[in-house]
Amino acid sequence: MKSPGEQVNQIPTNPNNLARVRSGVVNFVGRDEQLKELHQQLQEKERIAITTVTGMAGVGKTELAIQYAQRQKQQSTYPAGICWIQVQESNPGLQLLSFVKSQLNLNPPEDWELLKQLDFCWSRWPPLDGDVLIILDDVRNYEDIEGYLPPQESRFKVLITTRKYWLSESFEQLRLEVLDEQAALELLANFIDESRLEKEPVAASQLCKDLGYLPLGLELVGRFLKRKSRWTLARMAQELEQKLNTLEPSGEMTAQRGVEAALELSWKELDFQGQWLGCLLSLFALAPIKWTLVETCLSITNSTQDSILQRWFPTFSRLISPLIPSKNNKSQGVRDWEDVIEDSLLGLNLIRETEEGDYQFHQLVRKYFRSKLEQMPEAGKLKQSFCKVMVLEAQSLPQSPTKEQVDGIAPSIPHVAEAATELQQWLEDEDLTWPFIGLGRFYEGQGFYKLAEPWLKQCLEASQNRLGENHPSVATSLNNLAGLYKDQGRYSEAEPLYQQALDLWKQLLGENHPDVATSLNNLAGLYYNQGRYSEAEPLYQQALKLRKQLLGENHPDVATSLNNLALLYDNQGRYSEAEPLYQQALDLWKQLLGENHPHVAASLNNLALLYDNQGRYSEAEPLYQQALKLRKQLLGENHPDVATSLNNLAGLYKDQGRYSEAEPLYQQALKLRKQLLGENHPDVATSLNNLAGLYYNQGRYSEAEPLYQQALKLRKQLLGENHPDVATSLNNLALLYDNQGRYSEAEPLYQQALDLWKQLLGENHPHVAASLNNLALLYDNQGRYSEAEPLYQQALKLRKQLLGENHPDVATSLNNLAGLYKDQGRYSEAEPLYQQALKLRKQLLGENHPHVAASLNNLALLYYNQGRYSEAEPLYQQALKLRKQLLGENHPHVAASLNNLALLYDNQGRYSEAEPLYQQALKLRKQLLGENHPDVATSLNNLAGLYYNQGRYSEAEPLYQQALDLWKQLLGENHPHVAASLNNLALLYDNQGRYSEAEPLYQQALDLWKQLLGENHPHVAASLNNLAGLYKDQGRYSEAEPLYQQALKLRKQLLGENHPDVATSLNNLAGLYYNQGRYSEAEPLYQQALKLRKQLLGENHPDVATSLNNLAGLYYNQGRYSEAEPLYQQALKLRKQLLGENHPHVAASLNNLAL
Repeated sequence: MKSPGEQVNQIPTNPNNLARVRSGVVNFVGRDEQLKELHQQLQEKERIAITTVTGMAGVGKTELAIQYAQRQKQQSTYPAGICWIQVQESNPGLQLLSFVKSQLNLNPPEDWELLKQLDFCWSRWPPLDGDVLIILDDVRNYEDIEGYLPPQESRFKVLITTRKYWLSESFEQLRLEVLDEQAALELLANFIDESRLEKEPVAASQLCKDLGYLPLGLELVGRFLKRKSRWTLARMAQELEQKLNTLEPSGEMTAQRGVEAALELSWKELDFQGQWLGCLLSLFALAPIKWTLVETCLSITNSTQDSILQRWFPTFSRLISPLIPSKNNKSQGVRDWEDVIEDSLLGLNLIRETEEGDYQFHQLVRKYFRSKLEQMPEAGKLKQSFCKVMVLEAQSLPQSPTKEQVDGIAPSIPHVAEAATELQQWLEDEDLTWPFIGLGRFYEGQGFYKLAEPWLKQCLEASQNRLGENHPSVATSLNNLAGLYKDQGRYSEAEPLYQQALDLWKQLLGENHPDVATSLNNLAGLYYNQGRYSEAEPLYQQALKLRKQLLGENHPDVATSLNNLALLYDNQGRYSEAEPLYQQALDLWKQLLGENHPHVAASLNNLALLYDNQGRYSEAEPLYQQALKLRKQLLGENHPDVATSLNNLAGLYKDQGRYSEAEPLYQQALKLRKQLLGENHPDVATSLNNLAGLYYNQGRYSEAEPLYQQALKLRKQLLGENHPDVATSLNNLALLYDNQGRYSEAEPLYQQALDLWKQLLGENHPHVAASLNNLALLYDNQGRYSEAEPLYQQALKLRKQLLGENHPDVATSLNNLAGLYKDQGRYSEAEPLYQQALKLRKQLLGENHPHVAASLNNLALLYYNQGRYSEAEPLYQQALKLRKQLLGENHPHVAASLNNLALLYDNQGRYSEAEPLYQQALKLRKQLLGENHPDVATSLNNLAGLYYNQGRYSEAEPLYQQALDLWKQLLGENHPHVAASLNNLALLYDNQGRYSEAEPLYQQALDLWKQLLGENHPHVAASLNNLAGLYKDQGRYSEAEPLYQQALKLRKQLLGENHPDVATSLNNLAGLYYNQGRYSEAEPLYQQALKLRKQLLGENHPDVATSLNNLAGLYYNQGRYSEAEPLYQQALKLRKQLLGENHPHVAASLNNLAL
C-alpha cells in the first residue's frame, strides 16, 4: 500500500547530479592513496569528513571529492545514487529534496515541514538494498548540515569537505595535506609539455617547493606557463622568487604565500581590462555571479545620454567608459568584456565557470583581487557604484513579489547582502535602507517572516547609527518593521513602532505632509486588524482629509484613503456608508489611471465584496468577473492578484450554492498560488482553507479535514503558533468536528482559538465574540444549555459594544440566543429575539437578503414548535420565495425551505401537500450535493417519516435504512444523527409490532447518545422515553415505569419544570398508569400535562388537543361520561381547526366521541 504522497515511478539507473560540478582538471594526479583511503573509510563508516589544516585553502578538497564521485559513478559503487550538495549555495535540505524529486521520483506531501519530508525520503530511498553517497561540499559549520544528515544506516555514506580540522567527533577524518613533490610535478605536467619539465628538473622542483606543493598554486602557474610557452622554468622560478621577496611578511603558510606570488604573476599577465574586471568581481559576494548582473555594472555607465545615471555614477563612468566596447572604439583594441573573462580570468584559472554559466572566485583569488582593488585610487568610488547597482536590484523587487520575481532576483541576493553588510559604509545616505528593504521583501514576500525580520531590524539600526535617531529613513525603517509585525499578528510590537514613525514624521516634516498621512493610514490599518474600529476611523479620516488638502481631491492616495475607510465601514456593517466611498475610489482611479489599471481591478473587487456581503449577488458577480478579466489582461494569467480574483469569485459561487462552479475556481487559485508563491506561503494556506470550506459546505468532510489540517500546519509553520490566522484555522477545524458530532475533538480547538484571539486581539474584539458564539453553539448542540447561554450573551454584548446596536453580527447573536431559548422551550423569550434579528436584518441588509430569509425561516420554526401553524406557514413560504429569488431555484437553502414547509404540512396531516415538497427537496439535494451528503440523508429520513405517519410502513422502511447507512458512511458509526436514525427505525418497528427488532435499535440509540452527549442530555431523555414506550406497548410495565420516570426527571433537570418535553413525559407516564388501571395516579399527571401545554403552547395547539383527548379517555374509562364528553368535543374542534377536516387525529376524535 502506498503511503501519503508516495508515487510509483521508474527509478533511473545510478541516479546522480554530478553534471552540476565541473572539475577543470585535465588529469587528476597525486591523490591515489587518498582516494583509496577515502573509499576504505566510506565502506567501513557511515560518515566521513575530509578535512585539512585550519585556514588552509586551495589544497584540493573539492577536487578530490569530484574525482572520487566520478570514478565511483563509473564503477556503479553507489547504485542508489550520488547526490552532490553545495552547502554554501543554498539550504542543503532543499537541495536534497530537489535531488530526490528529480532523480528518484519521490514526492513527499508538500505541506509537511522540510525535515519530515526528508525523513519520508530517507525511509523510502530506492533501491532499498543499495548504497547511497551524499557529498556535502564546503561545510563551514556543523550546524549548517546537522539536521539534514541521513539516518544511522550503513547504506548511507556521507562525504564532507571542510576547511575545519575538527567538525564532529562522530566523523572519521582524512586530513588532506599538500602534494608530495612527484605528484606536484605530475600536476604541473598536465598544463605544460612534459619535455619542458625534463629539460629543467631542478627549476621544476624549485617551482613546486616555492608554491608549497599546493594544487591551486600549481594550477595557476601551470596555466600561466601554458600561455608563456617561451618562458623557461628557471625564469618562472626566478619571477616567482622575486614576487615572494616583494610580499610583505605575514604569518601565512608557505603554500598560501606561493599562491599569492603566483597570483602576482598572473596579475601582471592581465591587461588593464582583465585587472579592472577582476577587481570589480571581487566586490561581489563569495557566491555564483550572474553575468547579467556584471553587465549591469558595466553597461549602466555606457548610457552617456542618460543624465540621471551619469549623475549617479560620474566616477564609475570616467573609470570604465573608455574600456567599454562600442562601434567607435573597436579599432583601439578594446575587447568585449565576455572575451576578457574568457581569455584572461578563465584562461589563467583565476575564476571558475559553473554548470549554470555563472562565475565564482576561489576564496583566495577573491581575497587577492580585493587587495588589489584597495590599492586603486578609485576603489571607494567603485564600491559606491557597485552599491548603487545593488540598490537598483533591491528596488526592482515589488512589495509583494511573485515566485517568478523571487526566482529572478535570488542569484543577486548574496550580493545585495554584501552591499548591506560588508560594503554598508559605501552606500549613500539616501540609499542606505534600500538593500535591507529589498532583502526584507525577498523573504517576506515568500512568507519567510523570521528571515525577513533580522534584515529590517538591521535596517533600523544602520539608519539610526549613521543618520541619527531623527531622520526620515529611521521613520521608514520603523514603519517597515511595524508592517512585518502586523503581518505576523504581533500587534503589540507593531503599535509602538507605528506610533514612533508617526511622531517622527510629524516632528521632521510637520503635521501636514503626505508621509504623515501615510503613517496615519498604516496605524489605522493596525487598529482595523485588531478590531479597534473606533480608534481606526478617526485616523483614516485624518489621512483622507490630509491627502485631499495636500494632494488635491484627485490623487491616487486619496482614492486609497477612500477605499480603506470604506473597508472599515464594510466590516462594521455600515454598508450604506461604505458603498459611496468604494464608488468614489473606483471613479477616481478610473479618472486618474484609466479604465485599465490594477487599482481599478482592485476597486471593482472591493465593491463586489460589499455587494457579496449584502447578498446582492447579481450585482457582485459581474464586478468580480470584470476584475478577474482586467487582472488577466494587465498582469497576465499567472499573477497573485488573478488568484485572488479566482478565489473571490469562487466564494461568491459558494455563497450561492453553485458548488460545481466554485470548486474549479478554488482549485485554480490554489494551484496558481503554489506555482507563483511556492508551496509554503500564507496565501496557499488561505486557499487550502477556502477549498476545505467548500467541501465542508458540501458535506465532503473526509476531503475537507486534511485540507483544514494542512492550512493549520502551514500557518503555524509560517506565522508562528500565535497568529490570528492560526486561530481561524483552529476554529474552522473545530467547526468541522462539531458538525461531525466529534464534540470532544471540537471543544479544545474552539477553546484554543478563543484563547488565542483574546491573547492577540484583546478581550474586546469581533473575533473574540465570534469565538464565544461558536463555543456556545457547540454546547448548545450537546444540550449543555446552562454553559451555552452565558457565552451567547457575552457574544451579543460584545458585538453591541464593538459594532453598535445595528450590525449584522448583532442580528446573528440575537438569532442564536433565540435558538437556544427555543431548544429549551422558552418560547416567550425566543420570539422577541427572533423578531429583533429579523427587523435588524431587514433594516441593514434590505428586505431581499439571504439572512432575512433565514430569519423568516427561524421564526416560522418557532411558531411550528408552538403549534402556531397558521403563523408559521406564510413565513416559511416567504423564506422559500425569497431564497428562490436571491439564490435561484437550485440552491441548498431552497431545498431546506422546501423541507421545512413539508414538515409543517406533514404535522398538519396535509400529507398530499407535504410529499411533493419532500421529494423536491430530496431531488434538489442529490442534484446539488451529490448522492452522498448529510442533507440527502435528512431528506430520506423526513420522507420516511411522512410515510410512517401515513402508515405506509413498507415505503418508509427502506428510506429509513438508506438514511441510516448514509449517515454511518458520512459521519461515522458514532454520531448523533446515527443515533436519531436508529431511533426512527426502531419507532417504525415498534408501530408495526416488530418489538424484537425495535428494542436493540432503541438501546443502541440510547447508548450512543449517552456516549456522545453524556448521561444528561435531552436526547438521552427522549431515548429513555421511547424505550419505555416500547416496554409499555409490550405490557412490560415494570420495566417501562422507571424509564419514564428517569426521562421526566432528566427533562425537568435539563429543561426546567416548564417545557413542552416535560409535558410530554407527564402525559406518557400518565398513559402508563392509565394502561395499568392506576387512574388516580394518571389523572393529576394528565391534568399537569394539559395545564403546562396550554401555558407553554397556547390554547390552540395539537398537543393541547392530545391532552384533552387523553384526559377525556381517562374519564370515559372511569364512567365519568359527563366530564369526558366536553373534553372530547374540545379536542375534536381543536383538531379540525388546526389540522383540517381530513386528518387522522380528527378521525380518531370522531371515533372517540361516537363511543
